Amino acid sequence: MTRRRIVFACLFGLGLAGPMGAMPALAAGRAMTIDDTSRFLAVDEARLSPDGRWVAYTVKSTDVAKDKALTDLWMSSRDGSQQVRLTTSGDVKGALAWRPDGQMLTFLAARGTDDDKKKGPQLWQLDRRGGEAQKMTDVPGSVASYAWSPDGRQIVLAVDDADPRESPDKIAGWERKTEPPLVIDGFRFKHDMDGYLRGLHTHLFLFDPVSRAATRLTKGKTSESAPAWSPDARRIAFMSNRAADPDRTEETSVIVMDAAAGAAERILATGTAEEDATPAWSPDGRWIAFSRGDADRFSAYQLYRLAIVPTEGGATTIVTRNLDRAVRAPFIWSADSSRVTLTVDDDRASHVAQVAISDGAVTALTGGRRTVDGLSGGPDGDLSFIGSSASQAGEVHVLAHGSTQRITRHNDAWLADMRLGHVSDFTSRSSDGAQVHGLMTTPPDYVSGRRYPTLLLIHGGPNGQDAHRFAAHGGMLREVLAARGYVVLQVNYRGSAGRGDAYQKAIYADWGNKEIIDLLGAVDWAVAEGIADPQRLGIGGWSYGGILTDYMIATDRRFKAAVSGAGSANQISMFGSDQYVVQYEKELGPPWKTQDLWLKLSYPFFHADRIQTPTLFLSGLQDFNVPTAGSEQMYQALKMLGVDTRMVLYPAQFHGLTLPSYQRDVLQRFADWFDRYLQPGSAR
Repeated sequence: MTRRRIVFACLFGLGLAGPMGAMPALAAGRAMTIDDTSRFLAVDEARLSPDGRWVAYTVKSTDVAKDKALTDLWMSSRDGSQQVRLTTSGDVKGALAWRPDGQMLTFLAARGTDDDKKKGPQLWQLDRRGGEAQKMTDVPGSVASYAWSPDGRQIVLAVDDADPRESPDKIAGWERKTEPPLVIDGFRFKHDMDGYLRGLHTHLFLFDPVSRAATRLTKGKTSESAPAWSPDARRIAFMSNRAADPDRTEETSVIVMDAAAGAAERILATGTAEEDATPAWSPDGRWIAFSRGDADRFSAYQLYRLAIVPTEGGATTIVTRNLDRAVRAPFIWSADSSRVTLTVDDDRASHVAQVAISDGAVTALTGGRRTVDGLSGGPDGDLSFIGSSASQAGEVHVLAHGSTQRITRHNDAWLADMRLGHVSDFTSRSSDGAQVHGLMTTPPDYVSGRRYPTLLLIHGGPNGQDAHRFAAHGGMLREVLAARGYVVLQVNYRGSAGRGDAYQKAIYADWGNKEIIDLLGAVDWAVAEGIADPQRLGIGGWSYGGILTDYMIATDRRFKAAVSGAGSANQISMFGSDQYVVQYEKELGPPWKTQDLWLKLSYPFFHADRIQTPTLFLSGLQDFNVPTAGSEQMYQALKMLGVDTRMVLYPAQFHGLTLPSYQRDVLQRFADWFDRYLQPGSAR
């Protein structure tokens, strides 16, 4: 959980849903296969140029032969009539920005020698008119993020400390060939992808793009992130955890300092904040907009709101206090400093909205059953974003003068070859009366009135939601399974986002209870509607979806096959082995004080003898988010009990699998496991 098991938590893509009703006429083409997923192009990070004439963005592709994901920089004219590929190396790490004069594009990349690449990303620039990219920074460590000053004369860098393993100790005149031992003394000592924490931090530097000199602005045993310049280019705002013991809290402060070495820092506000949400200065310099959550004990269940604080100090105002939905940065101010444009996450969708600072009034600027990501501002209030729906993969859109135009079509030809499943909204009632919303995908050749093998695919988080998004997180399991003749249910159980604060916090310190009631209620609905074959039901998910899969099969024996990806069941064993000690301390209490609660939350493991469902367990071997032990324990229990089970472990992979061949393998194993038990006669 926390901003928690949500990385790769929704491993599988979603699509646009319309209201339940008659299915559309079948279109020409073929159903999607696993091989097709490698042809998908993920469009991301759209950025309008300062003059509004161009949009820069990234496109991620898959090189099957090299088993690599490649990301390159593209540019489109404002009307979409011209698209130009600017890089071909495939090594762009993102963080696109325009130099304020609009002449240059900057981005992060790890290029050069093997030693250069090991250091991590540095800042590069590219003339939008063409030519080779040029390296701008060569700082020790790697550049995590950056921001141009409004006058284009300086850049503030957020730089990760250099990993000492790249510069081995020298002992008594000889170079050490082995890694030194790990010395651990922090309360929070491990994190997925980072591994065991070595006391490394991220600090701010002032960079001169002409002289290429970097001057340190911050130092110490805390990290700084998300730097943002004041309109007059004299001050910098950033986020940092400056608590007395930062290891034991997730609270973060908004801090302001002059853009000069040795300048004093001033904390303006402290509270929980959306991860990586950059503070935004109002054009008149009076306010800073930022993300504000609830008390940090609600780590996994935060509903983030728009807040503003005076730049000279004063009380924080929660602008969207009366909006019972989460908002997402970036926060884009109007020219007169009276309104902020942002993204609102609503029930199974998201939209662009504008919020009045004076009274919190919210005006929707986009609508429909789709999702919006990567909002970016341009001149005269124009906006760009990545929009997605069932029939349209994520592509760049421009919103101007109340009208939205799609300007890229990278996946149109790919999609034209295929017939997709049909996705519909549905509502179910749980046994305790709760109203639950979800998405149902039917096969491309679905015939109304016929019962189908039905799969319950469970999203992670839990503070996430299944929304109207195509190919989320690089996966398309939903489409692959629908193409194989399955009805797929995706349920936003209590604890999910998009339904308000109370809905999100309903499972606080009560895991595996209301979520299970809600998931079972959705299955009951599909059976009662004559859609699901009650003798051919399957279940699976990743992260918190894998955890809930374990809860479900220990609760109900109706499922004939299950896939638990990156899950856990013996929650006691996760204490000290995963990365959530701060959440555990505040939400559950230490096991020696709240033993009964920890045992209750671990019931799938301690009642494994109730499980009869054949189950496949999947895990990345370097996962510190939900460690492999969570899968190993359940696999061993089912093996001992004689339940058909198998475990697949992915070498050198974290919570989110990044190797394309492993991502494809996950899709294949989900499909084959369900086919084995739910459609044993099917030929593949």
